[in-house]
Amino acid sequence: MEVNVSIFGFGNVGRAVARVLLDKGAFFRERYGLAFRVVSISDTSATLWLPEGIDLREALLVKETHGRLSAWTNDYEVYSFSPIEAVKEIEADVVIDVTNDRNAHEWHIKALKGGKAVVTSNKPPLAFHYEELIGEAERRKLPYLFEATVMAGTPIIGLLRENLLGDSVERIEAVLNGTTTYILTRMEEGTTFEEALREAQELGIAERDPSGDILGIDAGYKATILHCLAFRPITFDEIKVRGIDGLTNEDVEKAKKAGKTLRLVASVEKGSVSVEPREVPRESPLAVSSTQNAAVIRTDLLGELVLRGPGAGLNETASGVVSDLVKASLRLRE
Repeated sequence: MEVNVSIFGFGNVGRAVARVLLDKGAFFRERYGLAFRVVSISDTSATLWLPEGIDLREALLVKETHGRLSAWTNDYEVYSFSPIEAVKEIEADVVIDVTNDRNAHEWHIKALKGGKAVVTSNKPPLAFHYEELIGEAERRKLPYLFEATVMAGTPIIGLLRENLLGDSVERIEAVLNGTTTYILTRMEEGTTFEEALREAQELGIAERDPSGDILGIDAGYKATILHCLAFRPITFDEIKVRGIDGLTNEDVEKAKKAGKTLRLVASVEKGSVSVEPREVPRESPLAVSSTQNAAVIRTDLLGELVLRGPGAGLNETASGVVSDLVKASLRLRE
């Protein structure tokens, strides 16, 4: 089965997804009978569109050489579509959103109304419009998949959405932001907050503008999505968030002397979501280090389930996106 794919976002994650599709094409054909054809790629400068399929090697070379798809001078048509225009004009089976577009829910809805499945790693659409997006997908009987929004490729979304169907979730506690964990880990080793943040930026762990991580907003988006899955739809505006920007080395040292470690912890219960720095015991599953994420899910039947894995990274995020792409394609085939 040939699957036509439109990719929105060709930054680090978008290019990582393209490399997986390029490198593992034979695997997807042999294992699942799927042949992915990328018919369009959009970045902030332009949209490349070729119904016969774009040469991903060339697209990667252009982006990495020139920094923008609008520099393409070969055989492809280059358009200045808005995302909504691109979704409307371009024939695709699956739309992949790996942008940071806060208003992407508008073109996600447009894609679903146009009969296209959606795969996304973009958190704000779900943190603010979960009920609308899932409702539209269900009405259209189309996949709307978002594994990579929380814990990168570590499969907490699939676990809550597809596997624990007989369980009632009672509580989730989780460390969901790799940047803050890295900073706090380095502070425990004696580095100042400012030095640790600069290191994280140099390593590509933190963004140039790290406020979304530092202020707890990123973890808040993720915790909101987990509440929507485990309990009922809410929005980010309904939760309580406090980041790590006020923490000092003295706070970190005080926790260490008590045999504990400071981590930015999300607590998710029915009708209540909070994100704040908390002291957790050193032996706790939440006492992760570097950029690791962890979640402790308590249910009525299974008891306590611990999920731990990478919460950031290009291959790790691409793993979640491509897994959803395969899943969406198999459902479309049914």
